[in-house]
This record gives sequence, C-alpha cells and structure tokens, in this order.
Amino acid sequence: MSAEHLPHPLDNPARGALTGAHAHLAERRGRVLRYQVDVSPWLALPDDPGPGDWADLAALAGPGGKVPLLGIRAEPPADWRVISRIPGVQLAGDDVTAAPDEEAVRLTGADVPQMLDLVARTEPGPFLPRTIELGTYLGIRRQGRLIAMAGERLRPPGWTEISAVCTDPEYRGQGLATRLILAVAAGIQARGEIPFLHAAAHNTSALGLYESLGFRMRRTTVFMSAHVPETMPGLRTAAMA
Repeated sequence: MSAEHLPHPLDNPARGALTGAHAHLAERRGRVLRYQVDVSPWLALPDDPGPGDWADLAALAGPGGKVPLLGIRAEPPADWRVISRIPGVQLAGDDVTAAPDEEAVRLTGADVPQMLDLVARTEPGPFLPRTIELGTYLGIRRQGRLIAMAGERLRPPGWTEISAVCTDPEYRGQGLATRLILAVAAGIQARGEIPFLHAAAHNTSALGLYESLGFRMRRTTVFMSAHVPETMPGLRTAAMA
C-alpha cells in the first residue's frame, strides 16, 4: 500500500489506541476490541467489518447490550436497533500553542470520587471509575474542591485526544477550560504527540473555543449507539466463549 493510501491514525482512533498505547486495557474477540468496562465504553471494529465482526461485537456486549460506535462509517446489521446518531466533528491540534498552568494539578485515583461528581453535574461525556487510567488528568481546585478538569482519552499512534473538559457551573466564564486544555496539550506535545478532540457538531460554543486555540476541523463524524439484538442465532457471550 502506497503512503498516500495508508489509513490515517485518526480515521479509527479507538482501534489505534486499543492496539497500541492502551493494549493493556483492551478486551478482544476476533478483530473486535473494547476497553475494560469500568475504563471506557468505547470499542473498535475493523475498518471493513463483516458479519463475523458484528457477531463478535455482539458476543462482547451480550444480548440487548448497548454499544457506542465512535466514528464508525459502516451501518450496523439490519436487526440491530440504532438508538441515537449525533453529528460530530474531529479536530486536530497541529497548530495549538500549548502552555502549562501553575494552578493545574495532576489528579490521581484518590480524586476519582470528586471527578465523578463533577462529571455527573456537568456531563462532558463518558467517565467511569477507571477512566483516569487512560492518561493524564489535570484539575483546578478552590478551597479544596475540584471545580474544573480535563484529561487524555484515546491515544492512537502519534496523537492523544483531550477529553472530559468540564467546569463547575459556579465557576464558568473564568477561562478555566481554556487553561486546562492548553495545559493537557502541553503534556501531549512534550511526548512528541499531537492533541486532538471530538465534539458534537451542534456545540457551537465549544467549537468556537477549540478553534480559537488553534484546533482545526479534520473531518465530520457520527457518534452512534445501538442495541445488540436480544437473540442472535449461535450467539455466545464473551464469558461463555
């Protein structure tokens, strides 16, 4: 395959992460991979999924299981029920001028209860008890209380996604999200990698912020989720396999 036809690492970022930097957090069945269930809901199909791959995904998720399909262009089989389709964008941070932040502190496992509480109140996207294991998470505290955070999620080769960007509603409008994005990006760039982001296409305020920091839209995508059929001929769960 010539260089110009090689797939880009961001074309299937979850697969790139689960076969690379996050391989130790992966569960596999055939060509299908997913994160351990208390780390992240994301999973990865091959670029050209066939019936056997969908069957393996169903076995991993279990009958009736809900699966998020991040940026997957292939349609699920006809007997799968699509729950939602949210138009999204993928932004690359080649031109971001990052900077550490003196007030930002690295969060640890001891901070997870406060992180989960902040996420529950701000809903930046999936964040589970072990999501912190995906990479570096930075936070800002006031009077000992975590009021803003951002961190690293998918890590395909040469790239790291910035995710879980959230600020307590009482402290919005102070530029905390901007500071944390740039601080996380500084750590990514220090490793010789490039930051990137995913965002819902309708979230124009977030997109405006990201673009003002130097992120550029690389492509449109779709955040889709679907239910595995309750019954599938020959289906065995991962535990039974």
